[in-house]
Amino acid sequence: MILVKPKTALISLSDKTNIDTIVKFLSEKNIKILSTGGTYKAIKEITNNVIEVSKFTGFEEIMGGRVKTLHPKIHAGILARRDSDMGILKDKGYEPIDLVIVNLYPFQETIGSNCTFEEAIEQIDIGGPTMIRAAAKNFKDVVVVTDPNDYQAIINEWNEKGGISYESRMSLSKKVFSMMAEYNKSISLYLGEDSDGYAINYEFKKSSNLRYGENPHQNASLYTFKNLKFKNIANSKIYQGKELSYNNIVDADAAWECVREFSNPSCVIVKHANPCGVAESDNVYNAYDLAFKTDPTSAFGGIIAFNSLVDLATAKEINDRQFVEVVIAPGYEKEAIEEFSNKKNIRVLEVDLDQDNIYPGVIKKVSGGILIQDDDHKKVTLDEIKCVTKRQPTNKEFIDLMFAWKVAKFVKSNAIVYAKNKQTIGIGAGQMSRVISAEIANLKAKEEGLDIKNAVMASDAFFPFRDGIDKAASSGIAAIIQPGGSIKDSEVIQAADEHEIAMVYTGTRHFRH
Repeated sequence: MILVKPKTALISLSDKTNIDTIVKFLSEKNIKILSTGGTYKAIKEITNNVIEVSKFTGFEEIMGGRVKTLHPKIHAGILARRDSDMGILKDKGYEPIDLVIVNLYPFQETIGSNCTFEEAIEQIDIGGPTMIRAAAKNFKDVVVVTDPNDYQAIINEWNEKGGISYESRMSLSKKVFSMMAEYNKSISLYLGEDSDGYAINYEFKKSSNLRYGENPHQNASLYTFKNLKFKNIANSKIYQGKELSYNNIVDADAAWECVREFSNPSCVIVKHANPCGVAESDNVYNAYDLAFKTDPTSAFGGIIAFNSLVDLATAKEINDRQFVEVVIAPGYEKEAIEEFSNKKNIRVLEVDLDQDNIYPGVIKKVSGGILIQDDDHKKVTLDEIKCVTKRQPTNKEFIDLMFAWKVAKFVKSNAIVYAKNKQTIGIGAGQMSRVISAEIANLKAKEEGLDIKNAVMASDAFFPFRDGIDKAASSGIAAIIQPGGSIKDSEVIQAADEHEIAMVYTGTRHFRH
């Protein structure tokens, strides 16, 4: 075992937690201590066994302390390889520094305190990173400590073994480079995406290992962003239930995204990342009842999301009516939580309506790279909607059209949504043909005995031919909302007029692949 027995320590600390512990220990070991600035003053109150860096180097601090440890005597002492560079140190009159105890200016804390840009820039540490990187690089001969929580472990090993082992030095070195990666990322994030087109790095921490991924043969883990302000899907408050699976989390996120689109009490039931039932009503109970009735078969084993407080009556109805994997809401009555506890396996999550949007986009892996796009936050306003048919939608139809449009945004393309009285009555998702999606929506409605006559239809993209309109008319659809923009728009509009269907264009497409 190769032990390092330090003789000279360099200490420079922004975080002075437990400084007395380590300084007293080093003093007892008769270790020469070098320090500067506020750390020097703090050590001086503990022991006189401390030398100012400026006196050690013979170089006075300049630029208000910006340049103080950036000196060859410091860095040669840290970087010198003890098996090959000692002659150079001797020729220069330098001496080795074999213990570096340094932590960095609190950049993240500074930018979190509504500081000015100039104040933030001044908190970008230069000397500290340079010293700890040098020490970490030369871990074969140097001990580097950046975390006050490691002081006691160092003390214990030194006392037990007479020095610090190679394994411990390597571990401390790895910690430095991980810390520096995070430190540099925080600066990069603060300054924004650089001009060279490199993607910004974001800070994640592992939350948990999942049992498996989409399938049992795939490994998976959940990582969350650091410093989250709100309860999001990834860091929700979990009242009860089994461990969330990969698919649970994906479906929960899809349900939560969709239900947040609505202002009044609403319910979204998701199965395999697609809404299978959505409703908006005057209370959560009715919203759930209507959403469930859209497609009870698909709702089995689904994810249920609410945008309002869940009461006892709704919780009891869910327990009595169906098997559910996850329930999500911004809050629950105490009695509702007690009711759900009767079925221990149901995951009950509390998530804030306000969400952290740290990562500005959606990532998809492709062979050899990744695709990054903005989140689809586009909302259609009244001014953007254009009626293109002879018949205008009635007020009731218009309300249903806007409801259906919100749902279509979260249905896999090609997406067709039938809706009536702010309730989905049929949803066709993920088909290669838009007409087939319409047929599926029609089939779903008929299977559940839901009346399609005078319902509305939403399509996430334009109709390339009139056949989709003809299909809607034969089903009883009274009004249609779609983006428009097909070269066959005139033919599609003509078909709608022939069937006396009111049709509006949004000018916005909502593909979801």
